[in-house]
Amino acid sequence: MKTGVGVRSLQYVFAYLFVLVATYPIVLMIVSSFKTNAEIFSDPLSLPRSLSLETYRKLWEAVPFAHFFWNSVVVSVASVVLIALFSAMAAFYLARFSFRWTGVLYFFFLIGLMIPIKLGIVPLFMLMKKLGLLNSLWSLIVIYTASGIPISVFILTGFFRTLPVELEEAARIDGCSHFQVLWRVLLPLIRPALGTVVIINFIGAWNDFFFPLIFIQEETLKTIPVGMMVLFGEYETDWSLLFAGLTLSALPMIGVFLLASRQFMEGLTAGAVK
Repeated sequence: MKTGVGVRSLQYVFAYLFVLVATYPIVLMIVSSFKTNAEIFSDPLSLPRSLSLETYRKLWEAVPFAHFFWNSVVVSVASVVLIALFSAMAAFYLARFSFRWTGVLYFFFLIGLMIPIKLGIVPLFMLMKKLGLLNSLWSLIVIYTASGIPISVFILTGFFRTLPVELEEAARIDGCSHFQVLWRVLLPLIRPALGTVVIINFIGAWNDFFFPLIFIQEETLKTIPVGMMVLFGEYETDWSLLFAGLTLSALPMIGVFLLASRQFMEGLTAGAVK
């Protein structure tokens, strides 16, 4: 009995240490956003002398942060919605319908996991130029949607296959079509998998620096990772403004993770079939 209590106590100690190590950089970033450059360099680990929002006010004056933030929100949310929609329909087809080409189609999606999309940057650039999408947020939305579908289909297909077929049969007896079965019956049950898809793709689109740097030139269309680069000077960097921008840019990711991660802990399929 004592051995079990000791092991459990040791597990709690390691868990608290992991939480401390994982959250300390975030806390340090938030604390540093309230400091001046002099405070950051003189005593980087101390608390700010005063809790003033002056740094955040200067950030909105130094760069068009509102445009950067809004562009990141539009691109990330639109990409995640399209990925979830198309991936759910494709995964439902692959998991529930058996045709000669189903295996080939599934392998086609798996190829998207094997080949990094950045290897095709030149053909992508030429394609976006022909489509007239250069210097447009749609270029980023299309690319993020295409690159996020393979991993999302892989996750959702495996989850669809774990759901009991009796649920669909009961829905079809009640007169539901294929789309109604997917929308009304199965999608609520795969919320844990959808949460995983949302977290992976939202963080990837929100933090991406490469594609906005290539496809966006207009200042007001840049996303946060590219727009914040103007704060890095050749000879001097205002770290207080940089930490303030990083804090504001991290808040949506933290919010999405806290909301979507709850789906991992919900046993929605438990007791679904009686």
